[in-house]
Amino acid sequence: MSGLTLAKAPTQEHLQTFEHRGFVVIDDMLSIDELDRYGVAVDEAVAKRTRWDKRKLKDRSRYEQSFRQCINLWEDAPTVRPLTFHPRIGGVAAALIRADAVRIWHDQALYKESDGRETDPHLDHDYWAIEEPRTVTAWIPFDGSTETTGAMGYVPGSHKFDITKIANIFTGSGFDLENGDEARGVAPEFINVPRGSVAFHHGRTIHLAHPNQSDRTRRVHTVIFFADGCTRRDATHPSVDRMGVPVGAPIRGPVTPIAWPLPDGRFPDPPPLPDPLRPGWPGWPKTSPDWEPNNVS
Repeated sequence: MSGLTLAKAPTQEHLQTFEHRGFVVIDDMLSIDELDRYGVAVDEAVAKRTRWDKRKLKDRSRYEQSFRQCINLWEDAPTVRPLTFHPRIGGVAAALIRADAVRIWHDQALYKESDGRETDPHLDHDYWAIEEPRTVTAWIPFDGSTETTGAMGYVPGSHKFDITKIANIFTGSGFDLENGDEARGVAPEFINVPRGSVAFHHGRTIHLAHPNQSDRTRRVHTVIFFADGCTRRDATHPSVDRMGVPVGAPIRGPVTPIAWPLPDGRFPDPPPLPDPLRPGWPGWPKTSPDWEPNNVS
């Protein structure tokens, strides 16, 4: 460790904050050495996944202008694996959703480039094929985050709003927090996350992000965890489709391995690559640069 004393987490205050507000920032989760090392690892993985995409920011879809999204880097980038399965982060995630063990739904890099547009208001859980709302995302900014660089905003308590509407951020503009019923009139709180800290939010918490008005990319790696024992709902998603998990069955297998506690203290082996390959997912890009970009959830 260098330049940082790691904190004991989560505290009772952290647990209560997450329970009542649906999000919490926990300081001093990663050392400076770890941030430097993992930041380079994710940078290289993102560059490899996106090397054929030469489009300028303005030429991408509305969704893609919010960030470059690279999913399940742990599968084809071995140097990213220790971050995705970091025991401190996984242990906190398990404690926040009060699970004895947690699995990974997927990890992803969300790199909001300079001039990248805002991330529209939404909640994550409805995009996933998980029945039970026992999910939490760890949001890890390698350089910290500020309102200028694209800080996240959260609607406090929205994980308990029982929202049935699904936000379309892929081709639309997400929830209408000013005129819609989704936010119940509660304004989002934008949170600056110091370097070394990790922000955790519940899978049903409404969140969004500012545009990146700085001259550098907002580099963020996220990991989505769910409680071991959660089952598949009647929806499609590569995380369950790749394993052929039946509707109603527990979600378990090599695509969604146990993230904490790690069995025998070992990182899981990656599963076979998706078939077919998809933009942003493991194994991409194909051997030819001749491809048509499309959105992925």
